[in-house]
Amino acid sequence: MAVVAIVLAAGTYAAVRGLAPVIGPVLRGSGCTASAKQQSVLLDTQQASIAATIAGVAHQQSMPRVAVTIAYATAMQESKLHNLHYGDMDSVGVFQQRPSQGWGPTKQLEDPVYATTKFFRALESIHGYESMPVYQAAQDVQHSADGSAYIQYEKMATTMTAAFTGQRGHGVYCWSASWSSPPSPRQADLRGVTAGLSHTFGAAVAAGASDQRGHSMLVRVGQPRLGWAVASWLVTHASSYRLHEVRFSGYQWRATAGSKGWVKDAGEPPPGSIELS
Repeated sequence: MAVVAIVLAAGTYAAVRGLAPVIGPVLRGSGCTASAKQQSVLLDTQQASIAATIAGVAHQQSMPRVAVTIAYATAMQESKLHNLHYGDMDSVGVFQQRPSQGWGPTKQLEDPVYATTKFFRALESIHGYESMPVYQAAQDVQHSADGSAYIQYEKMATTMTAAFTGQRGHGVYCWSASWSSPPSPRQADLRGVTAGLSHTFGAAVAAGASDQRGHSMLVRVGQPRLGWAVASWLVTHASSYRLHEVRFSGYQWRATAGSKGWVKDAGEPPPGSIELS
C-alpha cells in the first residue's frame, strides 16, 4: 500500500503506511510504531511518548476518542509532536501555546500533561466539537493563521488514536539499537513509573500499582482498552524508567527484542493486570 502521509522535519520521522514489514534505517536506529486498521504510523521515541501521554490525559479527563484525534492532528501541525522550548513569539510546547494569551506559565506548558490538559479544556468549551471536522475543531482551539493545515494529519491522527487509546490491542511498540544487548543490571525505576502513571492517567491507575519482589510491579487496569493505553505508555517510556519487559493480556514486549514488538506470552500476569520490570 502506498504511503498516505509523511513528515520530515528537524530530525523527526513520521509516516502512515500499509501494514508491511518496516525496513531500512528507521529500524537500525530507534523508533516506535503505532498500528491500527491496516495502517501503521512510524514515530520517533519522543513523538510516541507524547502521543501515549495525550491518550493518558484523555483518560484522566474522560475525553472521547475524537478529542484525542483532534489533539494529535493539532500537535503534528504545531510541533511535529515534539515538546519544543521555542516557537513563534512566545509559543512553547507540544501545542505551541502562548503564555501571553492566557494558556499558562511557560514552564508548565513545557509539561505535555499540563499542555494537553489545557488543550482539552479549551476543546470542551467548543459547542459541538465532537461532530465537527477535525481541522475545524483544532482551528477553533488554536486560532492559527491557516486552519486548513490540520487536514493533512487527520488520517495519521485517526490511526494513532486507535492504537494509543487501546482500541487496537498491542498496536504500539518501540525499539532501539542500544536495547539489543542484555538488560542493564540497574533495576527499573518503579517509583518513577508510579508517579508518572499518576501524573498522566490519574490517581486511580497509580493506586492499582503494587511492588512485587522489589524489581517488578503489577498495575491493575481492569478493562482491556485502558490496559493497552497504559501498556503503550510504559513501552514508549521504557528508556526513561529503565523498563526491560512489559506483559499484558497474553502478550509480552521486551526491550531486547528489537523490531519484533509484542509477541505471544504463555505466562501472562493475573487478568486485568500489567506486569513490568
